Amino acid sequence: MERNTVDILGYGVDTFSFDQAVDYIVNKPGQIVTINPEMIQCADKNSELKSIINSSQMVVPDGIGVELGLKILGHDVKRIAGIDLGKALIKRIYYLKKSVALIGAKQDVVENAVVNLKAELPDLNIVYYHNGYFDDDAEIVKELTDKAPKLILVALGSPKQEFFINKIRTLLPDSIFIGLGGSFDVWAGTVKRAPVLYRNLGLEWLYRTVSDPRRIKRIFPTLPLFVLKVIKERLSNK
Repeated sequence: MERNTVDILGYGVDTFSFDQAVDYIVNKPGQIVTINPEMIQCADKNSELKSIINSSQMVVPDGIGVELGLKILGHDVKRIAGIDLGKALIKRIYYLKKSVALIGAKQDVVENAVVNLKAELPDLNIVYYHNGYFDDDAEIVKELTDKAPKLILVALGSPKQEFFINKIRTLLPDSIFIGLGGSFDVWAGTVKRAPVLYRNLGLEWLYRTVSDPRRIKRIFPTLPLFVLKVIKERLSNK
């Protein structure tokens, strides 16, 4: 299976379906970026982050904003939520009898996430986990390189997680890396995920914003400005 990417504001996004994305990255390990308008806005101001995104093994549209932007540009690419992709990869690695590591979140959150994942998949081989509150990552890097887990899930928030993954991915060329933001909180049961209806309608962002109004500052004006930029790009390409 070969990659096919489409461009949005200077970023290549893969056109894989959900199942294709899982199959591809399991066979061709590397860094997965779950891109959204906030990350694009950040990368526009940070050339290192932009380079990381565009050199990643796979970039999936994690967010209705990117899916909408791609539609405006004439590309029918469906959203792939990072939390769903992360869980699917855990299950695939479980069935392949490979190992997993989790880095990120508060100590109690990552511990509870580990407990709940093992309750769901009793023989899941989680060889290492660590909270996301560290200044010196030398010990973490050593543990990861020593244990060489096949799947490394990193929930440090963007762009910190992308920088961390980029730093260690060359040390573990056979591993799959994915940045998952707040997914550990959901798996730990600390945060409730949006109901399926909201997810299916592409309104998970709305549910999360209503549940946590502080997110309004993150979405506005980022999302509308992103859409306006995409529209401008579409008009300039006509």
